[in-house]
Amino acid sequence: MIDEFFRGDFAAVPTNVPAMILGLLLAFAGGHVIAWVYMFTHTGLSYSRSFVNSLIVMPIVVAMVMMVLSNNLVTAFGLMAVFAIVRFRNILRDTLDTTYVLCVIVIGMAAGTMKFATAIFGCLLLASILFYLWYTSFGTRHRYDTIINLHWARPLSELGDLRHLLHRHSRKAICASQRSHEGYEGTDLSYRLLMRDPDRLEDLLTELRAMQGVSRVTGLKAEEESEL
Repeated sequence: MIDEFFRGDFAAVPTNVPAMILGLLLAFAGGHVIAWVYMFTHTGLSYSRSFVNSLIVMPIVVAMVMMVLSNNLVTAFGLMAVFAIVRFRNILRDTLDTTYVLCVIVIGMAAGTMKFATAIFGCLLLASILFYLWYTSFGTRHRYDTIINLHWARPLSELGDLRHLLHRHSRKAICASQRSHEGYEGTDLSYRLLMRDPDRLEDLLTELRAMQGVSRVTGLKAEEESEL
């Protein structure tokens, strides 16, 4: 009965059932690996459970497509017509999400064309690279990590004392904003700092508040720079 069922798959080339099952399971496992990497390394506000699920299902679908299209040009053109009718519209908010989609597609293609070694080693290599990029924060432009806002009541010619204090606590200090106008006593200053020791921010704020002519001191951690 089971043999008759498998022999009912009429194709130009007989279906290798064990290889087909192994390819689909491998596509499923590869999708799981990439999805786990995405769940573990994802940062930001664009996380979606349905996107994670699609990373698991997509390689299986691609593997089935590659198995159906194997050595059959007519079926390939028919599938193109089907995809022309069915349109998939989904805007990915993160560029890296597109990379994850391409990863699972390629893994599914390798599994569907019975290139099992390529699928396994490719999946492991891609997962390792994605983990490396996440762990090292590769590509981040870490120019400063602290923002200091204060009111300076002394003449601007005496800012040297303030700069000396800031450079004592930071590797780099940049005045990002300086606001003063007629009828307004003093100057509002905003500095971007790259701290020598980020854990000593409170010590810096304490010294600033004790400095003559300084008031309304606020400090906050700066987020990583975003691409605009």
